[in-house]
Amino acid sequence: MGEAAPAIESFADGEAWAAACAVRLTDALSAALAETGKAVFAGSGGSTPAPIYRRMARADLDWSRIAVTLIDERYVPETSPESNAALLKQTLLTGPAAAARFVPLFHPAVTVDRAAALAAHVLAAEGGKLDAVLLGMGEDGHICSMFPNSPTLKTLLAPALKPTVLGVPHGRDGAAPGLERLTINLPYLMTARRVVLALTGAAKRAVFEREAAGDPATQPIAALIAAGVPLDVLWTEKA
Repeated sequence: MGEAAPAIESFADGEAWAAACAVRLTDALSAALAETGKAVFAGSGGSTPAPIYRRMARADLDWSRIAVTLIDERYVPETSPESNAALLKQTLLTGPAAAARFVPLFHPAVTVDRAAALAAHVLAAEGGKLDAVLLGMGEDGHICSMFPNSPTLKTLLAPALKPTVLGVPHGRDGAAPGLERLTINLPYLMTARRVVLALTGAAKRAVFEREAAGDPATQPIAALIAAGVPLDVLWTEKA
């Protein structure tokens, strides 16, 4: 495809960075509401997005027409401290945004693959596309639960498959991830109106620059770029 990597937009401090991320995402949701009367937001877990979610939660949107889901989730119930759903509910689904409908990826099922099939079905019922997506990236270059050397990685990065949710086994011999996970695949990101990759710190900036030049078959950042995902990369040294 030969798509060029997006320029990294740098922000002087965490306040400006979080505000810019929130505005990009809420603008995309607003555009979707105006066009179709509904919108779907998919967010990431971890500590990085909390200040972004707190700003988004105050946005003047008709949240009752917005579905909120996750890009990935650990195979644990919301009562677990490892749950991404719990974090999202504490930070985003508050104030005006409490009116949004939460669509979990985790379902209590016998296996992570069965839970993923249930999640895929539920997400497809929301229209099968995402309007705004907030991504983070690990220092190993993973996004969502697309981990280097995972047996599921090639399938997750295959651009020709339909958008779906897949189970991810825990890594062997101490490799990530430590827990089984559920994750959307690359084709779901390809449906998006806007994807914001929120990065902090010099180490992650260097990882992004390295990964962007990598192999789209095995490196998730390179796969995003090659597939033409509408990506905004927002970086600050310290959030």
